[in-house]
Amino acid sequence: MPTITLKLELHNPTKVKQDMYERMTEVNTSFANWLLNHPKLNQATSKLFKEFSSQRFPSAVVNQTIREVKSQKKSQKAKKFRTFWCCFNNQNVKVEKKGEFYTVSFPTLEKRVGVPVVTRPYQEAWLNRLLNGTAKQGAAKLYKKRKKWCLAVAVTFEVEPRHETKVMGVDLGLRYLAVASVGTKSWFFKGNQCAFVRRRYAALRRRLGKAKKLHMIRKIGRKESRWMKEMNHNISRQIVNFALANGVGVIAYKAEMAGIRVEWVDPTYTSQTCKCGYREKANRNGIHFRCQRCGYTLHADLNGAINIAKAISGFVA
Repeated sequence: MPTITLKLELHNPTKVKQDMYERMTEVNTSFANWLLNHPKLNQATSKLFKEFSSQRFPSAVVNQTIREVKSQKKSQKAKKFRTFWCCFNNQNVKVEKKGEFYTVSFPTLEKRVGVPVVTRPYQEAWLNRLLNGTAKQGAAKLYKKRKKWCLAVAVTFEVEPRHETKVMGVDLGLRYLAVASVGTKSWFFKGNQCAFVRRRYAALRRRLGKAKKLHMIRKIGRKESRWMKEMNHNISRQIVNFALANGVGVIAYKAEMAGIRVEWVDPTYTSQTCKCGYREKANRNGIHFRCQRCGYTLHADLNGAINIAKAISGFVA
């Protein structure tokens, strides 16, 4: 089942609560690093926390931290944690609606209380699905981003699978961010606007670097990241809508939320291979494709998207 993450900003937490969240994060980070080198980590339970500290700490957080540390050490992903945010399983976080406001409650150093959250319309739609049972709540994480405390809540849901047999291929690149192909129809997403914005931010960073304004460099970096995230979201939404409008059942793109199955294809050589089967590096020259054997010509990225769709068709047939 597809899963999304709702990032809910806590609404104006008091200074006391913010200090408490900071303390919880500090304790949890120290505990996680202590666990990494503990000889009995694999057999650890919440009782192990008493060896680490005598202070009061939510057992729900302790249990989740033990699970996370076990997983990360097993995969050898971490030697030391810089910050280990407090996490909770689905049984320890509760979402409610009180009047016009949505609240979330989770274990803290004090008593459990509901905390109002700032919501946008699309978030409210998902919270309503949690409340009416059409979506399931997963684990949650309490974290701080740009001086604001947030709770990230995983939401799992079912979608009605589409039974259409059409396949769409999507080729990703820089000059064209994406080229989608389904049957005889194609759609190009030019990357010139993104290239212009990136050049503008790069030039601005160079000027700020010479002026030693590191804070401003970080600030515009975040701004550029938000712009690119919004751009990618809009493009992916348009691609999914294009797929739905053309009866696509399989598409090599992230479209599970629309009930479209996803297959990933190795894009290597897809833009260098002709429909006649001849593959040669010389077939492609920038955005131009011309087969050195049969003379077939096409936009190189569109040719790649068509070959991706063919590869998927052959795989699922």
